Amino acid sequence: MTPETFYDEGRVAIVPMGFCFPGLDAKGGDLPPRHECAARWHSDLFAALPQVELILAVGAYAQAFHLGSARGKTLRETMLNWRAHLKAARRPRIIPLPHPSWRNNAWLKKNPWFEEELLPVLRREVRKVL
Repeated sequence: MTPETFYDEGRVAIVPMGFCFPGLDAKGGDLPPRHECAARWHSDLFAALPQVELILAVGAYAQAFHLGSARGKTLRETMLNWRAHLKAARRPRIIPLPHPSWRNNAWLKKNPWFEEELLPVLRREVRKVL
């Protein structure tokens, strides 16, 4: 995806889970998204975007929100099930992705299938909807 496409708000939307900065925990990481913010804004926002064809559920909070009970108990379980999530009958289609945090670098190294199997499909699916 080119920078022009990525920043084209008519084609790509980056939707935060909480719509407000939740603050930092004792270790300097972000606190979980505030539930009242997501509850207030997500339904209205997605109702206003009926043309959305594909959601990239990045991180555990997005996966919990968009996949609900279909989410696995662990990141690995959710990610190993990515094909089923993508092929599910619901619309928009959903691809779960790990959060692009340094904390997930070890997970990425232990799971080379992510880059080998999922990323080519992700690229293809994104090209398809753009």
